[in-house]
Amino acid sequence: MLKNLSQSKTAVRIFLGGILVLISGAMVLTMAPISPLGNSTTGSADAIATVGGQSITAVDVRQQYDQQTQGQTIPPVLQGLYMRQILDQLIFKHLLDMEADRLGIQVTPEETTARIKQLIPTAFVGGNWIGAERYAQEVQLRTGMSVPQFEDVVRTSVLTEKFKDLVTDGISVSPQEIEQRYRWQNEKVELDYVAIKPSDLESTINPSDAELSAYFAKNQSKYQVPERRSAKYALLDLDQLKKNTRVSDADIQAYYQRHLNDYKVENRVHAEQIVFNTLGKTDAEVALIKQQAQKVDDQAKHGAKFEDLAKKYSEDTNTKAKGGDIGWIVAGQTAPSFEKAAFALPKGGISDVVQTPYSFDIIKVVEKEDAHTKSLAEVRDSIVTTLTQEKVNDEQSGLSDKIAAAVRQSNRQSIDAIAKEFNLQTGETPLVGVTGPVGDLGNAPQLQEALFSLRQGELSQPISIDRGYVIISVDKIVAGHQGTLAEVRDRVVADYRKQKAQDLAEQKAEELAKRVRAGDSLDKAAKALGVSAKSTDPITRTSQIADLGPAKDLEAAFNMNVGQASASVLVSGNWVVYQVKSKQGVNPADFAKAANDLRQQILQEKQSVAFEAFHDALQKRYEQEGKLAFNQDNLKNLISPPSS
Repeated sequence: MLKNLSQSKTAVRIFLGGILVLISGAMVLTMAPISPLGNSTTGSADAIATVGGQSITAVDVRQQYDQQTQGQTIPPVLQGLYMRQILDQLIFKHLLDMEADRLGIQVTPEETTARIKQLIPTAFVGGNWIGAERYAQEVQLRTGMSVPQFEDVVRTSVLTEKFKDLVTDGISVSPQEIEQRYRWQNEKVELDYVAIKPSDLESTINPSDAELSAYFAKNQSKYQVPERRSAKYALLDLDQLKKNTRVSDADIQAYYQRHLNDYKVENRVHAEQIVFNTLGKTDAEVALIKQQAQKVDDQAKHGAKFEDLAKKYSEDTNTKAKGGDIGWIVAGQTAPSFEKAAFALPKGGISDVVQTPYSFDIIKVVEKEDAHTKSLAEVRDSIVTTLTQEKVNDEQSGLSDKIAAAVRQSNRQSIDAIAKEFNLQTGETPLVGVTGPVGDLGNAPQLQEALFSLRQGELSQPISIDRGYVIISVDKIVAGHQGTLAEVRDRVVADYRKQKAQDLAEQKAEELAKRVRAGDSLDKAAKALGVSAKSTDPITRTSQIADLGPAKDLEAAFNMNVGQASASVLVSGNWVVYQVKSKQGVNPADFAKAANDLRQQILQEKQSVAFEAFHDALQKRYEQEGKLAFNQDNLKNLISPPSS
């Protein structure tokens, strides 16, 4: 099965997860190894931060980043935040060591050994250490770390726990806090409500010219028209180059021969599967699972559609929705028993129940392919595409270099002359603002930057855009100015409708609340105003109400009496009037059962807050003492998002 491919990585993640559970105090540290700081002095020009006379550089942070994000894709917009988090980890680790020295707090070899026994019990047999070589192998196998890295993590975790114990000693949770938390989580109300949404009313508002003029006059300063520019351009079009590019048969044959190994296909099978998981099951449970698998196998062999059976019975989340389809597999890619059965079946064949270390599987072979080398005819189209793209890239690069050289000789020459010399397409853009796309040339940042930095008559250097390379020359400039109503009418209409719809929704909600207070039912009052009343299920303060949002925004309802109605309230941008339909208090017996878990939950939260406060205070004190300093320019370079 495909899931077998990632078993070893999963085991490592599970092990590291276990370490994190044991190191409950390491709230601002991750389990990725944090290397000791180097011996750089405070004079290091590439230092991001200096702690106790030693520097943390961008190299230090990026090494940790690479270790912690190995195999993961971090979106560019988040990379700077991640870098800052790692920097804080490095700083805190060193501050903790300095504070431990100041207070005489130590981690003894015995404490480190005891923790290692918890994390890697296989390092000791009968209480005896297994030796340096086998120990290093166990550490590498279970954590992916070297022994020094692992033991540094262990020592830091023990030290962190000691500080946490010191910081949080004496923190307690009162019975009142436990009861208050339980009530907050478990008290329920059922509401009848009316939500009046301004967005539903906007289309009903049609302002007159006089109303728009008055609104515009009152809010005129909001409607500034920014500077706009247009440009003439000459385009080296990628699509046109492709159309004009030809690839010879000789080139295709030569490419095929050079890449012959790329076109070799191993013996492979396109298979579907139905999976019955057995991992972690008892022998009795495994026996029952096998019986169920055999029944499904019998259905598959007697005409039931395999894909439908997979969607109904398979427990493999990756393939279930696809009717069990796992695609093409080759030797060594799946569990041995699975592979043996799959490759032995003919096309269209369905296996008996196959046992793997993790499951019982039923396999259907959709297609089979024997090992062979694809012919030139089979791969010709892909080779033509590749060679064409290579030629286009080379030609485009060469031409853009020549165009750039011509512009460097004189950036005041006619753009039409440049276009004629290099056979470029010409065109003009509309007037655009600094943040908008530049006509059909797109919104490449360099293009927008050039348009709003060039002087009229100047040529830009070639700019890479999706369509190829373009040079531009500013044609017209319309300075930023106070907009007239005619220029910004669409914006004024939209804003007017939005404001009036908000006012109208508020007025309707107030009228609704007034009618309910006068004795009308909520439903009757709603109908009179052309809106509808709805009801919630019993909700707690942590519930979500479909068209209202978080129930915590209706907190007052939990302190109201049954039948009592609210005033009009603004909830998530909508005006709401609600009435308490029913209330459900807490059950003392249930509270008694939950009290201890709640106490632990609240205690951990308070301890976390206290330790975070300790962390912040520790950093602030060392900064005030001059033992922690930041190079703001280097820090900005580290955490700034990469440019596109």
